[in-house]
Amino acid sequence: MPGLIKREDIDEVRQRTDIKEVVDGYVTLKGAGLGTFKGLCPFHDERSPSFTVRPQVGRYHCFGCGEDGDVIAFVQKQDHSSFQEAVEKLAARIGYELRYEDGGTGPNREEVGRRQRLLDAHKIADEFFQGQLLTPGAAEARTFLHGRGFDRAAAEQFGVGYAPQGWDALLKHLRGRGFTDAELKLTGMFSEGNRGIYDRFRGRLIWPIRDIAGDTIGFGARKLYEDDQGPKYLNTPETALYKKSQVLYGIDLAKRSIAKERQLVVVEGYTDVMACHLAGITTAVATCGTAFGTEHIKIARRLLSDDGTGGEVIFTFDGDAAGQKAALRAFEEDQRFTAQTYVAVEPSGADPCDLRQSRGDEAVHALVQSRRPLFEFAIRTTLKQFNLDTVEGRVQGLKASVPVVAAIRDASTRTGYCQALTGWLGMPDPNEVLRLVTTEVKNAAKRGDQGGAPAPATRTSATPSAPAAAPGGPGVAAGPPSGAVPSYHRPDPRDPVASMERQALEVALQEPALLVGGVWERFSAARFATPAFQAVHDAMRATDPALAADPVRWVEHVMHEVPEPLRPLVSELAVVPLPASTEEAVQKYCRDILSRLFELQITRVKADKMGQLQRLDPAADPETYQRLNRELMMLEMERRALRSDA
Repeated sequence: MPGLIKREDIDEVRQRTDIKEVVDGYVTLKGAGLGTFKGLCPFHDERSPSFTVRPQVGRYHCFGCGEDGDVIAFVQKQDHSSFQEAVEKLAARIGYELRYEDGGTGPNREEVGRRQRLLDAHKIADEFFQGQLLTPGAAEARTFLHGRGFDRAAAEQFGVGYAPQGWDALLKHLRGRGFTDAELKLTGMFSEGNRGIYDRFRGRLIWPIRDIAGDTIGFGARKLYEDDQGPKYLNTPETALYKKSQVLYGIDLAKRSIAKERQLVVVEGYTDVMACHLAGITTAVATCGTAFGTEHIKIARRLLSDDGTGGEVIFTFDGDAAGQKAALRAFEEDQRFTAQTYVAVEPSGADPCDLRQSRGDEAVHALVQSRRPLFEFAIRTTLKQFNLDTVEGRVQGLKASVPVVAAIRDASTRTGYCQALTGWLGMPDPNEVLRLVTTEVKNAAKRGDQGGAPAPATRTSATPSAPAAAPGGPGVAAGPPSGAVPSYHRPDPRDPVASMERQALEVALQEPALLVGGVWERFSAARFATPAFQAVHDAMRATDPALAADPVRWVEHVMHEVPEPLRPLVSELAVVPLPASTEEAVQKYCRDILSRLFELQITRVKADKMGQLQRLDPAADPETYQRLNRELMMLEMERRALRSDA
């Protein structure tokens, strides 16, 4: 068997392959605007074409079922092949000879040496950041830690550090230790611009992210200063070392306790892990900006010795809608464990860090002890949607809960919850619930055998997550790796501001070459009123503007930066047809949309300054009064210039 395909070869295959030509082999595509093609989706049944392909950005998106991806993902899904098989098929198609990392004989010396150099660079960077936390320039970082109840000993225990302000502090340090720029580019600790590479993390509090062996493989960084234009949390991007779907923050510190106590507590962020460990819950870990998924489960099962003899996994979530939604996603993954799975919900919305600050270590222990079985939580959350004081409500609650109970694969546990559901509904006949659940289990098994709907462990339309959507479309939960997870909902398409912001993001994703010079500066400084769109905008700002010359790479990097639940939205924005029939018309449309965005920003700034002016006493502060008037005049001139250009 050959080894892993070299990353640069994968990128080359993706770049050289025309996604339209590949999709044409499976789907009949027709033109749907300049550079856009549509056809009937190969992933779900439909009568009107909603499957859209945009070759310029190398992606597809179905506006019916939400399936999206690049050409490799398309071949994987269509052929039910592995990632490597899909790449090999596409490479053969274009006559490209792939190179492998180990040539089929395992990692070679060169590969081992390259990995070790990456680990060495991260170790030195880790030590550098920790040292910087003690310098005068890190006063704001120390204040942040102190404000959350962490002293110097706690910072040292978790290796918390500080990335100094400036562009090349870490770069100079690692160059001085003998690392070349080519090596440093592979670490994910640096961004690349027109003048070369520069520090990715600047003026931020730093947490080292370590693998289970204790080697530092990446970093998480929280912004501290108001003038920091980046996202609140910025993590290392995907690298040869750092794969966020396979990483659990704190696993190096928690692994012994997890194995000894047969318990894993999953919290939401770095400070929550710190708070739990300091409070004595030393089995706590957190994911790094992504949902707890299949790869994380593999790590947990190995540590828990998940062999059916015990152990427990406890998910802590906020008591709000986003927290419930996250818990129900965990329910879908629960069937992969034989360990007991629980949910610990804090009704006040406080996370472990907040609890420890306000109520002490005992409150953190109480949160974990308040855990409820995940199955019970899922069923009770379903029942909360209905008025169980009425006959109609009880009938609806029963119908909605049956698929949830049927999703429990262990027959004894399933029978037990049938009895519990009977009691929660106040039904006189316990056999009625058991009969309905048994029928649902059989029907789900038949659907699976016939290649139709999956087995009952998969979410159905009756599970509690379905009603969480906003009126304007399906809602998406996403957020930073610490604290409460914000909920992003698609805005009402009738909202003119949201509509304009969406159009601006469509332009920026599909025609990034327009974002040059002053245009990029203006776009980067813009603020979006719609939370989901602001998150996409943050991802663009975290992406190297130099990539704008290549739309395929530009979109791919934005996809990596955006919160994972919003990736389908980015895919959608990247492929939706722009309303123009010629290249000239497209360029004019894009410039007009960006001008409208910039004009909106000017209008917002003017409104703020006008408010300041109205609250000001000219006689008491004539200098400020005159300055504000001058600034308002300059803003109006800028607005008029934009309109004139448009």
